[in-house]
Amino acid sequence: MEDVLEVYTRPYDPRFPQVCFDEVSTQVLREARPPLPTQSGQSRRQDAEYVRGGVCNCFMVGEPLAGRRHVTVTDRRTTVDFAQQIKDLVAVHYPEAERIVLVLDNLNTHTPASLYATFPPDEAKRLTDKLEIHYTPKHGSWLNMAEIELSVLSRQCLDRRLPDGVELADEGAAWEAARNRANVRIDWRFTTTDARIKLKRLYPSVQE
Repeated sequence: MEDVLEVYTRPYDPRFPQVCFDEVSTQVLREARPPLPTQSGQSRRQDAEYVRGGVCNCFMVGEPLAGRRHVTVTDRRTTVDFAQQIKDLVAVHYPEAERIVLVLDNLNTHTPASLYATFPPDEAKRLTDKLEIHYTPKHGSWLNMAEIELSVLSRQCLDRRLPDGVELADEGAAWEAARNRANVRIDWRFTTTDARIKLKRLYPSVQE
């Protein structure tokens, strides 16, 4: 926990962008019957019945200090999907970075091993060398600021029925563009000092 909190105290440096990464599964739902047309001053009416369209995955990449985030929708969240996101992070989003300071939770795919399972060894090593990985503690994924972005995405964009992955991706892209234009930044205030006070019970008891 203190390792991640230390990362959040570092000043902005484009050579070493601080990036938070996470993902969430999202169920896509189709209408069983077309919604009724609305009239002025009337809420949209839709049937309570719906058709399940499966599950898609939303990857979230956020750079809190720069006020930027990026959403990618995939059919699954496998080792290969994670590895491709990391490759895009290095090659597309931060090609000029000397090293990407990456905050992740402890999901089993979130390891350099996923890169070696997906790409040739030389490429996997190249990508790994571009990363400075910091893991949130077990049961402490709330320390990952990407979860805040996913929560906002869920409330502002995913709180309605979306019929398929294509529309989900379109809605996610529109949300991303609007939020990036507004340059919304996360004001992280929880510090190591706060942790040692509020989470004192989690620290070992040392008798002097």
